[in-house]
Amino acid sequence: MNLKDQLKTILRAMDVRTMGRPIALSALVGLVAGVGALAFYFSANAVDAFFLKGLGGFHPPEEGAGAIARLGEGMIDSLEMHHRWFLFLIPVIGGLVSGFLVFKFAPEAEGHGTDAAIDAFHNKGGFIRGRVPLIKAVASIATIGTGGSAGREGPIAQIGAGFGSFLATKLHLSAADRRVLLLAGMAGGIGATFRSPLGGALFAVEVLYQDPEFEHEGMIPCIISSIVAYSLFGAVTGWQPLLATPHFSFEHPRELVFFLLLGIACASLGKTYVHVFYGIRNLFRRWNFPQVLKPAVGGLLLGLMAMAIPQVLGSGYGLVQAALYGKVALWVMLAVALAKILATSLTISSGGSGGVFAPSLVIGAMLGGAFGATAEALFPAMVSDPRAYVLIGMAGFFAGVSNTPIATLIMVSELTGDYGLLAPLMLVCVVAMIVFRKNTIYEKQVAGRIDSPAHLGDFVIDVLEGAKVADLAEHGRKPTLIPEHMHLPEILEKIAIAEGAYYPVVDSDGNMTGIFSVNDIRRILAEEIPPTLVLARDIAISQVVTIRPDDPLPQVLKKLASRGLEEIPVVDFTDPRKVLFMLSRRAVLARYASELEKTKKAYQDA
Repeated sequence: MNLKDQLKTILRAMDVRTMGRPIALSALVGLVAGVGALAFYFSANAVDAFFLKGLGGFHPPEEGAGAIARLGEGMIDSLEMHHRWFLFLIPVIGGLVSGFLVFKFAPEAEGHGTDAAIDAFHNKGGFIRGRVPLIKAVASIATIGTGGSAGREGPIAQIGAGFGSFLATKLHLSAADRRVLLLAGMAGGIGATFRSPLGGALFAVEVLYQDPEFEHEGMIPCIISSIVAYSLFGAVTGWQPLLATPHFSFEHPRELVFFLLLGIACASLGKTYVHVFYGIRNLFRRWNFPQVLKPAVGGLLLGLMAMAIPQVLGSGYGLVQAALYGKVALWVMLAVALAKILATSLTISSGGSGGVFAPSLVIGAMLGGAFGATAEALFPAMVSDPRAYVLIGMAGFFAGVSNTPIATLIMVSELTGDYGLLAPLMLVCVVAMIVFRKNTIYEKQVAGRIDSPAHLGDFVIDVLEGAKVADLAEHGRKPTLIPEHMHLPEILEKIAIAEGAYYPVVDSDGNMTGIFSVNDIRRILAEEIPPTLVLARDIAISQVVTIRPDDPLPQVLKKLASRGLEEIPVVDFTDPRKVLFMLSRRAVLARYASELEKTKKAYQDA
């Protein structure tokens, strides 16, 4: 066999046709994500230099190895920083620009872009409108460059994801391939921006789910894209880690007790962070005020806050850098940790554009630093180096609010260039995630792969094929019917002894006119309305999602998963206003598990 034939044989064995296209497309997405990350990096820095440093006279500590010498021997024990009196007006400029661009041209670019990319993956077949990355980039540059308390991961994730989606759409690829390229774009942008190629790849496939699951189909494309983007970004900006650290090591297992407590502290403050973040968002959404001006109001409130605590402006990495070398006072770290929560909420929840990764790292670092300093003061013989708690707090806090423990501990290790604390990082990240299991800053996350509309068919169609709703009639629950004229006290008395969480509302003829849940009752009770004035029809929603006995179970499960329902009314064939029984999601999944076991047994017996 000659050389040419040998080469053909080798290529055939490697299955180049199957592998070559995904690899090439992933590399292309990574290349564009790297270019986008560079453009975003230099543009945001230029806007920051012009507005904050130039006009505002605001010069916060810087990050990186070169900043260590400039810190000197002194301790940052004051919140005072030099700036011009009108500094509070500068974030308003970013809010005005961001609000106009986002709400005029691409409302889905509002807030932190990672959530939008997650939503596109699960619910939109990976589709992102072509204009979104550009609008997101410019709006985020305006927000971050004028001092907004936001990070770069959200914008660059949406920029990379947008190009991946655009490329797949132009090539007429399937929805599954488009979702994979969307993830590859996220990985490339994040891996480049934070100089964390492995962490960026893992983050893209882990952030989709609240449970510890990975989107394994996207792993290889994400790694390829992240490598390409990181290499391009590093070739232009340098290869040094984002943050410089002393040499940390884990040599005293007794400290695991403190790391465990730090994980719990990270989870607790993370719960507060998410509550404040979405609470402020809900306040802004309910406020009857022009939408395009709300980010400017958020910017004004942030600016006024910065007059007292200037450290809330910008990324805050410089303060983290100082804390890593033990040059920030304990009370300053506590003040900044709490203030940064409010500052980030005012910036992003008002409609501004930016990510939550950088602010979360700062909050976690300040919490960790304060925890380490306190532990050393109380138990000096047990704490080897309180500065190490800064790094561990960074990872633990973000892992707790994002449900990405693996990606976070790798990313923090990569962006600091320090791998000596992997064991405590693993402990703190896992503990922070499991203490408040459903706590997440990314509200578009779903619990697991089976809960994602993108994967519904992967799990249920084969084993439930041919099964109908009628097959589960014996597992249905008799409906608790609520007359539409029943008053709230009577409703509470009736549902107190009833099962289930959803209650059909019926008229005098027993025809369903609406439905309400226990959560709807809680909402009404929270309002200042006399209970005797509230009727069942006031609580119920009229647009009821229903199914019929002849509906296939895969379709039923799709309805339950896509709408987040735990129970659904089964109505009569001839009269859809008559409720036959209530079918729970648990009953459908139990049938799926039963059919799956039968399928496995049949396969094993074959």
